[in-house]
Amino acid sequence: MVVQQRRRAVSGIVAMSGVLAFAGCSTAVSSGAGGDGAAGVAITSVATTAAPTTTAAPTTTAVPTTTAPTTTAAPTTTAAPTTTAAPTTTLAPVAPLGAPLAGIGTSSGDEAARLQQRLLDLGFWVGGVDGQYGLTTRQAVMAFEKYMGFDADGSVDQRTADALSTMNVRARARANSGTLVEVDKAKQLLFFVIDGRTEWVLNTSTGNGESYTEPDQNTPGEVISGVSLTPSGLHNVNRQRPEGWWEGDLGEIYRPKYFVGGVAVHGSNSIPNYPASHGCVRVSVPAMDWIWDSGIMPMDTPVWVHDGA
Repeated sequence: MVVQQRRRAVSGIVAMSGVLAFAGCSTAVSSGAGGDGAAGVAITSVATTAAPTTTAAPTTTAVPTTTAPTTTAAPTTTAAPTTTAAPTTTLAPVAPLGAPLAGIGTSSGDEAARLQQRLLDLGFWVGGVDGQYGLTTRQAVMAFEKYMGFDADGSVDQRTADALSTMNVRARARANSGTLVEVDKAKQLLFFVIDGRTEWVLNTSTGNGESYTEPDQNTPGEVISGVSLTPSGLHNVNRQRPEGWWEGDLGEIYRPKYFVGGVAVHGSNSIPNYPASHGCVRVSVPAMDWIWDSGIMPMDTPVWVHDGA
């Protein structure tokens, strides 16, 4: 979680019976443009619900192959996920391509259009099938590479092309029941699970775990200190900002959907292949527009954040 303390008028961290003060998150210094934050909304305290320790989350060690990975039951709004066998109803077979994809790097053209359609077929969200190797295509390729355990650079080499061509089942989250957003911090991926079926996968970047001290963007002369953590556990979307960019305490964020304190899923201009935020869950700006336009993440949607272990 993003634990922050303000210097000058406000001092200390509010901590009573597990209740912590959140102010938001912003772009890490090393991550380039874009940012996260509390969108200018004052948060005095928020209670977080940690996942119960009585049930251990399953260990996922194998890199996904063309067979379905081990999954867990989806969380409800009151209970943490438990380990179950993967029901066959959640499997979504995809036929191998007749003509394998070529390793096109980041080139646009007819082969890029085939790549975009293949990514969509496998569950990796792309803005459209137009043959242009743009932002959402690069992000989808990066998400696929992360899912497979490859080096994620967003460029289609022959290894990535071959894996895309032969994969015979849609990408799957660990949750296999319920409707929720799942954030896997180990893989740096965001999954949308609808009625137990993983519908879409997005590239994401979460908190980098580093300490920071930065100027308060909304209060000149003050600084904010904290540790950049995305809080694991089961949460819910509890507030949101529908339009445009918002000035948070630590930087600008795009159309945020908050799920614990000042931590939100939001659009950013920087979604690298590593944790880079001050705690928020970043996706691309076009992806955030799609999330709003599709209605796939309404208020009260469960958000399950885990470490992948």
